Amino acid sequence: MHKITIYNLGNADTSRIDLSNGRKVLIDYADMRCDSDPKDKRVDLPVELRADLKNANRDYYDVVAFTHLDEDHTCGASSFFELLHAEKYQGGNRIKIKELWVPAAVLLEQGCEDETRILRQEARYRLKNGKGIRVFSSPGLMDNWLSEQGIEKSDIAHLITDAGNIAPGFDLGADGVEFFIHSPFASRTSDNQLLNRNSDALTFQATFQEGGQITRMHFFSDIDYEVIKLIVQVTEYYAKSDPSRFDRLKWDLFKIAHHCSYKSLSLDKGKDKTVPDPDVKKLFETYGENRSRMISTSWPIPNDDDDKQPPHRQAANYYKEQAKNMNGQFLVTMEEPNILHPEPIVIKIDRFGASVGKAVTSGSAAAVNSPAPRAGKTIS
Repeated sequence: MHKITIYNLGNADTSRIDLSNGRKVLIDYADMRCDSDPKDKRVDLPVELRADLKNANRDYYDVVAFTHLDEDHTCGASSFFELLHAEKYQGGNRIKIKELWVPAAVLLEQGCEDETRILRQEARYRLKNGKGIRVFSSPGLMDNWLSEQGIEKSDIAHLITDAGNIAPGFDLGADGVEFFIHSPFASRTSDNQLLNRNSDALTFQATFQEGGQITRMHFFSDIDYEVIKLIVQVTEYYAKSDPSRFDRLKWDLFKIAHHCSYKSLSLDKGKDKTVPDPDVKKLFETYGENRSRMISTSWPIPNDDDDKQPPHRQAANYYKEQAKNMNGQFLVTMEEPNILHPEPIVIKIDRFGASVGKAVTSGSAAAVNSPAPRAGKTIS
């Protein structure tokens, strides 16, 4: 059985994947809880993660992926993880990272400060040393920077993966999962183009296999609709010559983008419901499987528009409508199982597909409250 835990962190992201063979993947890290505020309902992330690792008798993750370097995806990382580039981030009970995953924008960013700078330095250190890192980059994007650093591209080419490929290191047979990279894109290679954390973020599809059952999940970071539109267009283009590419758009589970922002659906928020761009609409309405789930990593959905920041009720109304149409579910991390007592969302993936439950105690296994609709597809 595989297990995915999506943490209740307000408008912030951390997801954990526990594979049936014991390997562990952490996607982003945002320790956002205010310990001095008894009314803060966000999870105590470092306590939860340490408890889980202790139960697994380990002090490391096989992969830690940072989709981009905004605070809501990195907060507190330099205090939690052991970082190799400086002694002050080592020792004690820091958690080790066997392989760091980052988009190329992390290495190329200039003028960054605090957590962003620390993680950028760690990524650069690992790449220069040629191990413990995977960079997701389009061809040519890093050429100038590598030349400035005196790094031969041929020496580190095996550490770079372009969009449209499966990330090395995980096998559908041996691990029961593979990660197909959707972005960042090859179309953003101009030396004169300003890198944007959101547009150049790491976005991927995880395909799980368990007992002959295939379950697919999209992990979309803080990307706007223009990038999602391009994901659909590029994938469908290559599917003309390789029909299996259509499967890369299919999904049973979807961690929706940008904390339920309307900007991940369309340029126009809409009065009561966001009408998505046609290609984005296709991703949800054509490629979503029956009885699928969409998860918003966000604060509770508001009833008004007083706050311009996400989540936006108009976007949520579209997702709710689509969930109803596909006999599925729209879940919000700060609303599950209820607004007063939110808990991490735990998704169990086994030979029956995916079922949604919750964590019983810190670091414990998932408990499924009631049988959930099956999601996933059996392979013959």
